[in-house]
Amino acid sequence: MTSVEPAPSISGATEAAVAAAHERYRAARPRSAAQAEAAAAVLPGGSTRSVLDFAPFPFRVARADGAHLHDVDGHTYLDLLGDYTAGLLGHNPPEVAAAVVAVTERGWSLGAVAEDEHRLAELITSRFASMAQMRFTNSGTEANLMAISLARHTTGRTKVLVFDGAYHGGLLYFGAGGEALRMPFDYVHATYNDSRSVAEVFERHGAEIACVLVEPMMGAGGGIQGTPAFLAALRQTCRDHGALLVFDEVMTSRMSIGGAQGWLGITPDITTLGKYLGGGMTFGAFGASAELMAAFDPARGGTLTHGGTFNNNAITMRAGVAAVEQILTADALDGLFARGERLRAGLTDVIGTRPYTVTGWGSILGVHATGGPVSSPADLAGVDPLRAELLFHHLLDRGIYIARRGFIALSLPVTDADLDRAVEAVDHAITTIER
Repeated sequence: MTSVEPAPSISGATEAAVAAAHERYRAARPRSAAQAEAAAAVLPGGSTRSVLDFAPFPFRVARADGAHLHDVDGHTYLDLLGDYTAGLLGHNPPEVAAAVVAVTERGWSLGAVAEDEHRLAELITSRFASMAQMRFTNSGTEANLMAISLARHTTGRTKVLVFDGAYHGGLLYFGAGGEALRMPFDYVHATYNDSRSVAEVFERHGAEIACVLVEPMMGAGGGIQGTPAFLAALRQTCRDHGALLVFDEVMTSRMSIGGAQGWLGITPDITTLGKYLGGGMTFGAFGASAELMAAFDPARGGTLTHGGTFNNNAITMRAGVAAVEQILTADALDGLFARGERLRAGLTDVIGTRPYTVTGWGSILGVHATGGPVSSPADLAGVDPLRAELLFHHLLDRGIYIARRGFIALSLPVTDADLDRAVEAVDHAITTIER
């Protein structure tokens, strides 16, 4: 038998380029390296938040301000990761800082109700058409768990329709590797942006489906926008079958003062929120009509209890009031949305015909080392992890911080000049990688 030589491959050269990038990074950050080694002795993987890990080790932040991070080795980064959307306000906004100081001066672990709790609820429910009433949680993960539980309780059904590759929190991840830690609800799966796949699931299980849990734009799933037609079809399908539609707006509530649902003109049955609406503190929330939320009100016959020592913690409540009243105005959110669209157009333009794709909506984007189009996480199966790794490190070399997987979330302090710098840096990085 005649042996056949394998086709020429750039993988060896790419692996060498990644190794060189790691060595440059390591040599420039001795203090971060030492701290990473010490942390690994007491924290599995060296941290307590897996998404922040990358090779050869994450840099350690010494301080942050505006749209910038400063590490312990003296490097400054333009922060385009925005703490995976939680950092929408930017670092150290003075309005929130003042609110937190005021709380620490009067006491913060109250074990009782303070006036900021109902004020923040008034401010938030006034923004979202779907939320007549709401309750606070400690995270978006908790908010989604509560929303699912409310839907199951209300409908008397057990199944939850989710989308392959979706992420709704640490216990609700439906991509590769998520199953071991997944909350054991009864799930059925469909394909994002594929109304036919949803219809087929409802044909088989419609009488058992309590709710559909969906992000109007997949965030961690790749920065993939749901088409208006797909999301409108979900709304109608849920109505037709007596299921509840849950919009996970933990990330997309930034798209306008009324969230993605306000942009789209689609009102879900339950909405979940998180992150920046609590001033960037530990925060989550879920809300719905007064009829649905009566399940938590014993005065209206509700039988559900909802515990959580820090649901209404004084720091988050006061910080949230400051953020929503003073910073997260309609003009501020609309301006950031426009800057994000400008960045996406600029990146798409400089990428041209090279094998990369930019996805996203407004101020949340994804840069992927694969050709498009991308309408669901399955379309990202062809991403070359080595080229993605190189892009990440080339941007770090130029002082720009995004997620290793290419995720970008702009914060309010990011300027047009920052966006121009980012476009130029991505162009330079891809040119270097592909030459």
